[in-house]
Amino acid sequence: MSLVNQLIAAVLAVLIGLASGTLFIMSDSGKSMLLSQLRSHAQDSATHLGLYIAPFMAEQDRAAIETAVNAIFDSGFYQRIEVKGAENEPLFSKETSSDISEQVPHWFINLVHIDPPSMEREITHNWRHVGVIHVQSRAGYAYERFWEAAQRALGLFVALALLAAIAISLLLHYLLRPLRQVELQAHALAQKSYIEQPVLPKTRELRSVVQAMNAMVKQVKQMFDEQSRNVEELRSIAYRDPLTGLANQRFALAQLQERIDYDRNFGPATLVMLRVRELSELNRCCGEDNTNHLLKFVANEVEALSLQFNRTVVGRTAGGEFMLLLEQHPLPRLKPALEQLLIRLNTHIDTMYRAEQPPAPAFIIGVSHSTEQGASAQLLSHARLALKHAEDQGGEIIEYTGVAGVDSSSQTWQQHVASAISNSQVFLQYQSLIGSDSQPLHGEILARILDEDNEPCPAVRFIGVVRELGLLDAMDRTVISRALTYLQREPQGIAISINLGQDSLLAEDFPAWIGSQLAQLAHPERISFEINETVILNNIERTQALRAQLKALGTGFGVDNFGIHPQGFSYLYTLQPDYLKIDGSLVRDIDRNDEDRFFVRSLISVAHNIHIQVYAEHVERESQLEQLLNIGIDGSQGYLHGKPKTLS
Repeated sequence: MSLVNQLIAAVLAVLIGLASGTLFIMSDSGKSMLLSQLRSHAQDSATHLGLYIAPFMAEQDRAAIETAVNAIFDSGFYQRIEVKGAENEPLFSKETSSDISEQVPHWFINLVHIDPPSMEREITHNWRHVGVIHVQSRAGYAYERFWEAAQRALGLFVALALLAAIAISLLLHYLLRPLRQVELQAHALAQKSYIEQPVLPKTRELRSVVQAMNAMVKQVKQMFDEQSRNVEELRSIAYRDPLTGLANQRFALAQLQERIDYDRNFGPATLVMLRVRELSELNRCCGEDNTNHLLKFVANEVEALSLQFNRTVVGRTAGGEFMLLLEQHPLPRLKPALEQLLIRLNTHIDTMYRAEQPPAPAFIIGVSHSTEQGASAQLLSHARLALKHAEDQGGEIIEYTGVAGVDSSSQTWQQHVASAISNSQVFLQYQSLIGSDSQPLHGEILARILDEDNEPCPAVRFIGVVRELGLLDAMDRTVISRALTYLQREPQGIAISINLGQDSLLAEDFPAWIGSQLAQLAHPERISFEINETVILNNIERTQALRAQLKALGTGFGVDNFGIHPQGFSYLYTLQPDYLKIDGSLVRDIDRNDEDRFFVRSLISVAHNIHIQVYAEHVERESQLEQLLNIGIDGSQGYLHGKPKTLS
């Protein structure tokens, strides 16, 4: 029972006790008054009757006495009237039973004892004693009158008690409203939601409680923020280049490997390598500070260029070497942006040289493209070969053309992919996510289409065409429709998760569409949606709106590729996803690298502090899983648990 209800009950109990005592006293007083009235009435009746029948008593006219007594007895107030003569001989007596009306309950009769009064009057006539009249009031009449009075008092008491209860309840709810807010604060704090009461109550005790609760909320929030800052500092130390703030060589190459070798949904990629030529000579001529300033400027420009594209990886791979990985773009489409970049860089370096001229060219760019069978090491090697060609030939932008690659832009293949998406010729596979207790949690959906030979082809082959044709939103909807059909057809099947792309998130009609689709599900908790962390941070308001909608529908929500975005984790506090999937680049060497292990443990701690589950992607070795379980992972996903299976 809540404190307010307890207080209301206590106050009412006291009031009921007080009122009951008062009612008892009033009842006892009423009983005494009633008996007094009955005695007085009986005495008056005996007196009046005696005055009337005195002559008849003197003459002992029994018939007249009987007539007079019957006339007064029929009023119903009397139980017995007896007339005796001068010698105490009975002249006439009339008596009725002591039955009490059925309107008076038996418990009331047993509870209240009424002894009806009996009065007598000596009668004289012509100064001579002629007899005595005995009058006894009827007990039933007394009980009936007393029960009526008790009913009126009880009814009035109940009405006043209800009014008092309502008034006390409203008053206590008003006075103790700050405690209700404190309760909400406590519940919110348990969910790592930090709410403060801006308005302090006027009551001194309540004000102290609210102030103490506000102080505790501030302190806990500071602890969480401090933990997040510590994790950010750790990431900066372990994975960030201290001069430029970009991903350092180890982290940049790990993300390159993750996107090209393992993340088949990333699709065909283009790698841009930029190198500052003759860095040592630049350092000698312009000084270390100016050189460092140039490297920071180059890093800022490359990072600004990356913002023009989706799902990029930017890093510093050597002293004067920078990389930019992006979704595949042919060089003619990419070249204008690269030329503008070189113009800005050359303008900046010209201001550094005074007496001497900078090397020509001062900056060179090598571009390579991934192939279906190619690996990250091959893509990196081709980009560096392009840099070498640029160095040897004196060019500024050189594309590696030694491999033809996948002709993803051929009209035939584009038509085939577009037809497959438009006609919903997409079939689904799933990769199981296994909990720390070795039980499956859900299956992540993987979209597949058939190639020209009716053979399943991975997403890396067609995702670039889908993206180029602007069909990502259509493909997402096709995947969702097929997944929902499976859930309806297989009520006992596995739970599933579906990745949503940025195109779906930004589509104006997507919230209404997904709402209508999920409304058909009997168990919407069997499906969850994941969005890449970079997409979330680039569209935080849209993501929050979608998250709120999915939560209201009872559907799960997760963050994919978590832990690599430089913006940090503050968005978790407001977004409150159900789970996170740590990016595979952080898991790849977790059994071999202490820094990765410590950083992932810190990520898990931050997430668990706000009651968010944490899963690991691309787990392929038992040693990886063992380390992840040791640091508190909630689930893992990867080829260690088996290859993707067809969703039946």
